[in-house]
Amino acid sequence: MAENEPTAEAGSEPAVGGPVEGRSGFVTFVGRPNVGKSTLTNALVGEKVAITSDKPQTTRRAIRGILNRPAGQLVIVDTPGLHKPRTLLGQRLNDLVEQVLGDVDVIGFCVPATEKVGPGDRRIAESLSGYGRAKKVAIVTKTDAASRDQITERLLEVDALREDWAAVIPLSALTREQLDVLTDELLALMPSGPPLYPDGVVTDESIEDRIAEIIREAALEGVRDELPHSIAVTIEDMQERDTGSMTDIYANVVVERDSQKAIIIGHRGSRLRDVGARARAQIEPLVGTKVFLKLHVRVAKEWQRDPKQLGRLGF
Repeated sequence: MAENEPTAEAGSEPAVGGPVEGRSGFVTFVGRPNVGKSTLTNALVGEKVAITSDKPQTTRRAIRGILNRPAGQLVIVDTPGLHKPRTLLGQRLNDLVEQVLGDVDVIGFCVPATEKVGPGDRRIAESLSGYGRAKKVAIVTKTDAASRDQITERLLEVDALREDWAAVIPLSALTREQLDVLTDELLALMPSGPPLYPDGVVTDESIEDRIAEIIREAALEGVRDELPHSIAVTIEDMQERDTGSMTDIYANVVVERDSQKAIIIGHRGSRLRDVGARARAQIEPLVGTKVFLKLHVRVAKEWQRDPKQLGRLGF
């Protein structure tokens, strides 16, 4: 958390039961990459604050989404998936997750209903013992894509991982089934206290950061192999024109090798144009004007392993 950001009180013990007026605090969802954490965050907030992709390790920052209910406020911290790091970037992402886990009030451990619990899930579940301050909730995600037998099997597997689950909840972020159940349970576990963010705020992400993530999401679509991990996006300039009807945005799509640059650009620039079109469709509602988006693809050799390059790219 940022030093000047309001935080929930660590020592307060909420009464367990239904939602109680005046609760607020932080929750984060953990699990292997691509178990549906960002999709769940967006579904709870009711607006897209975190990009999603079927590529592992899509999330690279701690993104906060804010959910307001009459019973209180949840600040949902979306984090990267825990994984065995192969680069300096991977290690920094894991370090970021550990920092968040030490600060939140509730940890939601996510396992997809469509996949058996494996060694990675067990390792993450065991590691939660290192965060004694936070209450733990187990969440079986993607139930819309699973059979009843799969869901039952997964609930039994997840329940057996720890003895201190405050709740074990199956849900679908896509169909919104059981989302209210999860919301009520999380609020009931939060400390008593005033809202941490003003009403109407859905994220503390800057507009530039949200735009950079939208562009990266568009660039991730259809790429293969190691390329997803090698893509970063920076916003060089963003200005609304005097007429107020158009916003000019200049952004860099950063990759690690010349061969990756060629893939992103595509034949005669066709793929880069597609990336721009997909990104503009999401950016325009966000900024409230038409958008002129200029994308430049540049190479930063092995940036995932270079501390200086990582610093320039915000990691």
